[in-house]
Amino acid sequence: MHKKISIETKGKSMKRASGLLLHITSLPSPYGVGTMGKAAYDFVDYLHRARQRYWQILPLTPTGYGDSPYQSASTFAGNPYLVDLDMLKEQGLLTQEDIGTDWGSDPRKVDFGLLYRRRRQVLEKAFARFDRAKMAEYVEKNGWYLRDWTLFCALKDHFAGKCWVDWPEDIRDRQPEAVARYSEQLRDLIDYHAFVQYCFDTQWQALRAYAHEQGVCFIGDIPIYVPYDSVDVWSHRNLFQLTEAGIPKLIAGVPPDYFSATGQLWGNPVYDWDANERENFAWWRSRLKGAASRCDVIRIDHFRGLESFWGVAYGAADARVGEWYPGPGMKLIRAFQEEGMGDSIIAEDLGFLTPEVKKLLNDSGCPGMRVMQFGFEPLGDSRELPHNYVKNCIAYLGTHDNDTIMGWFHNADPESAAFAVDYLGLNQQEGFPFGFIRGLMTSVADLVVIQLQDVLGLGTEHRMNLPATTGWWGWRALTTEFDPATADRLAYYTRMTGRAPVPKKK
Repeated sequence: MHKKISIETKGKSMKRASGLLLHITSLPSPYGVGTMGKAAYDFVDYLHRARQRYWQILPLTPTGYGDSPYQSASTFAGNPYLVDLDMLKEQGLLTQEDIGTDWGSDPRKVDFGLLYRRRRQVLEKAFARFDRAKMAEYVEKNGWYLRDWTLFCALKDHFAGKCWVDWPEDIRDRQPEAVARYSEQLRDLIDYHAFVQYCFDTQWQALRAYAHEQGVCFIGDIPIYVPYDSVDVWSHRNLFQLTEAGIPKLIAGVPPDYFSATGQLWGNPVYDWDANERENFAWWRSRLKGAASRCDVIRIDHFRGLESFWGVAYGAADARVGEWYPGPGMKLIRAFQEEGMGDSIIAEDLGFLTPEVKKLLNDSGCPGMRVMQFGFEPLGDSRELPHNYVKNCIAYLGTHDNDTIMGWFHNADPESAAFAVDYLGLNQQEGFPFGFIRGLMTSVADLVVIQLQDVLGLGTEHRMNLPATTGWWGWRALTTEFDPATADRLAYYTRMTGRAPVPKKK
């Protein structure tokens, strides 16, 4: 039995520490995708051995367009793919024959198409053996989001996956009689989707409790926007800029940037911030509280969109023709603070930063982000270089949207690569991956987070995502890569730079 230790979970209380970035889907498993099973517990042990206090993950919600966790049909539901099948087998809900062995031939990559075709068939077998009375208390407690989500999923099944705007008018517009009728008619489907959420939350909270025992906190992630074909838009149409027919007036994106010369056209409907404010940001409060019930610190993706956001007319070919519109600013941040979550937020403040965005970040008190690989421009003095960091920030070699650090180094122009070598004092004896890690860890930043790919020194082919393109999110680690020697070396650098937990005196 591991002794439970006290841990700091508030953003402003993040004393000098470090952590690793690895999404749950990237863990090894025999069933095609990383889950909340044994490999997740083993990774917590790996983090503990490496003296890391944080495990940063991507959104836990169901994946959507392009297999992206940032395009989920629900901001509250858990991803069914993350439910561990071996744990269901241990509960007597599945047999090995039920699970099968055909989950893809490449242990390096998630086959999302295969998961889509097969995973539900297996979970339905588990549901058929499950005593529904066991989840009655869970359903009652979580009805605030489950009622809408499970009905939405059942309706998607019933109408062959059609977007909600194409459903019959009565249920499209959530007329009370239609909601009651379909809730009764689709009861078995609704119960199935509730069962999946019950399994997800039961497994997740057990994993989180184990991580806390080992002194590891979770950094979660929520996208600023939700997809059009989502339960959130269907059930809260008034909070988005839609026509009376339910069609988006504007869609979200960003102007031309580092990743794309034509900008990024995300396609999500944008918020009607006046309507959100009239409801005292109730949906956003619930959103943050829901995320906080699963993770200890929450990263808000595209934080700059709270100051002003890039809106593009619906139907535009790309994002170059958009305009900036005002966001809610400190009004929303104060709502978070009123809920006691103001100190548990990381602001993803990358991208085009105006003085107004910088002021919002400063006024909020939230730590921003720094990405070291962006800083190596010869003769420049980038804010991304470690000597320009501030304490109240989270520093990365690269995020899930960036190349691995070794991929960056080998693909960078010669002047930038040479500057990195000189700036960090890189040498072959130390090894470049850990030379980069040392340079980041010695910075003044309160928290340093490193992708597992960078600890392992992996190249470009192992990156998690490339923005403005499709076909990503599937990278997976191999069981053999979690070797004790690498964990011990990371622990050494963590202790050397004052980021390791200090054992309490008895």
